[in-house]
Amino acid sequence: MSRISILLADDHTIVRQGLRAILDAEPDLEVVGEVSNGREAVETTAVLHPEVVVMDIAMPELNGIEATRQIAAQSETPRIIILSMYADVEHVLHSLEVGASGYVRKQDADAELVAAVRTGRPDKPFLSPSVDPELLAEHRRRAEAQAGREIEEYEPLTPREREVLQLVAEGRPNKQIASLLGIAVRTVEAHRASIMRKLNLADQASLVREALAERAPCACWGPFCLLGSGILWLTAMR
Repeated sequence: MSRISILLADDHTIVRQGLRAILDAEPDLEVVGEVSNGREAVETTAVLHPEVVVMDIAMPELNGIEATRQIAAQSETPRIIILSMYADVEHVLHSLEVGASGYVRKQDADAELVAAVRTGRPDKPFLSPSVDPELLAEHRRRAEAQAGREIEEYEPLTPREREVLQLVAEGRPNKQIASLLGIAVRTVEAHRASIMRKLNLADQASLVREALAERAPCACWGPFCLLGSGILWLTAMR
């Protein structure tokens, strides 16, 4: 019997150990690797080619949603199951829009993760029972009605700008950001200037730090949402 190969991506070792115990107990599932941030998830997926990636949202260096977006752009795309403590519609919808095959709350992992790994598909995603499908459908309808108008009003951030912005939100200096991304410090400075222009901010770093200090699950301005882990996300949902 062939086994479904799985990569675990979570920045907490104890969480990965618990997930591995749940999945390895099933005869048709096999955990083939573990990583602790989104950047490692993207790189390791390209090497190991797992059939499924179980992805936390709140990770350092590169968050799970942006990692999902980048993995979905690879030639051999695995199914990605998002694992998160949040059940609000914005987190769920963002995850599905970038290519996730399922969304499981961490609180439900022991009961739901195995089923999500086995059955979740991009065209028929697996959702935790705690996620209200009617609320999700209503949110989609509102988003479609507003998207055209709001996309005209705001210039989207590039994938690299989203990466730079998360690292700024984590308090990393330009030199360290440049080293992590393999680019010049001047390029980091240019990205920061572009981000500030697009968000119409006088002091973008201070605004990110203030939003993080509030510890809100999702603080938004315009079409931009700062998720509780320091993820700044472009959306047309507001």
